[in-house]
Amino acid sequence: MRTKSLFMLMVVGLAALSVAASEAQNDASAPQPKSTPSPAPPPSVTIIGARDAHGVLGRDVRSTTDEDMGRIVDVIVDRAGMVRAAVIDFGGFLGVGSRRIVVDWNALHFGRIANKSDSITLELTKEQVSEAPEYKEDTPIVVLGASGTLQPLQFDH
Repeated sequence: MRTKSLFMLMVVGLAALSVAASEAQNDASAPQPKSTPSPAPPPSVTIIGARDAHGVLGRDVRSTTDEDMGRIVDVIVDRAGMVRAAVIDFGGFLGVGSRRIVVDWNALHFGRIANKSDSITLELTKEQVSEAPEYKEDTPIVVLGASGTLQPLQFDH
């Protein structure tokens, strides 16, 4: 009788071990709860004084002889994010008969643009700008520069 009890105890013990091993294997194969990603670090902050920087879109552009050259309506950047040129809405009256031309960013001078009414100076004459080809999106961009030493924008096709 004692042998039979011992045998039963061993069978029960082995069964318990088998069940425990099976449960452990099921737990390991069950999908684990996803950990929540850690929050992003705080952004860096730069403070620019109100007199030190201003937007340029919509600003009037004038020649060095104070001729009205139009208004900046867009900025062209290359793939690296470097500003290369400005799109100027040139000519016309109240937007009628005007056309967009592109000028090299280095041909613009931002000497005094503390107020919205201050203009930006373009180092080109009205005659030079009037002969520039019109800018059209999704076509090659012809950039008019003051020095003639412009480098073409390099884009992958």
